[in-house]
Amino acid sequence: MLWPRRRTESPATDDIAPAALPVALDDALFKRHFARLVETAAQDGGIEGYLDALSAKQRGFAATLAGSRSTPLALADIETLLERVFTARRRIFPAFEALGEAAAAGLIADLVQESGSLSQRMQRFVDAMPGTAGTDRESMRAAAKVRKAAWDFAAEVVHFSDPVRFPLMTRWVWDRNTQSGALREFVGGGDAMREIPFGNDPGVFEAARVWLGQRIKSEGIYRDVPLWIDLTLAQAYTGYLRAMTEGTLGADFARGAPPHEQVRKLLGIDKRAGKGSSSFTGFQHADT
Repeated sequence: MLWPRRRTESPATDDIAPAALPVALDDALFKRHFARLVETAAQDGGIEGYLDALSAKQRGFAATLAGSRSTPLALADIETLLERVFTARRRIFPAFEALGEAAAAGLIADLVQESGSLSQRMQRFVDAMPGTAGTDRESMRAAAKVRKAAWDFAAEVVHFSDPVRFPLMTRWVWDRNTQSGALREFVGGGDAMREIPFGNDPGVFEAARVWLGQRIKSEGIYRDVPLWIDLTLAQAYTGYLRAMTEGTLGADFARGAPPHEQVRKLLGIDKRAGKGSSSFTGFQHADT
């Protein structure tokens, strides 16, 4: 596939240095999740189909966002992007409508135009989401869900605008507040640890991405490594959710959606994505 070229006309402000992880990631766990990814994909036509679908998503994001540098996005463009982000597509389009097309387009342009640090831009995006109409518990809870979804959408906009430079920083990859996410599944003994001392700064995600990329290359894979990293993370997180929910309320979840379908939904490459539908069944983030 064709990745976005690095801009050379000015120094990049978002070159992310990998952080020193306070807890080591485990090679054996990587091999387990990687093997399960290959097995899962084989049940759904093979890994090439996943890579092609993710590549198409990436090209769509990159083309749309490149255009936003010269022409503000329309709400329809934003909705098209949003449909590819499963943790956000049910949540935040009404917030964009409330903001208005110009304001919403400006927020997305700010994410990709590198004014200020990446963390600052993502936080500005989240903070700009409309507040609640009231101070009752239900309204405040709804506002919190919008902010979480806004973070996930911002993370995917940044990542898929240039996946060579930017790690995927969605909550399902890692969420310090809930102590959940795919990164926990690569920590030896992580299921017995009350707290994993990872922060939510970009350096943590970049360190994990570098580590995963090295191990994927050790499997003899040198093409589309950023996509393979996304797929491996998605496989680890769906495996966690299935294990967590089996025998409880997740029994119906496990029966209703096979693993390959859940991986596709998590990555926004399922059949419903991009068809104008903001609802789906069979998969939810642990705290949505």
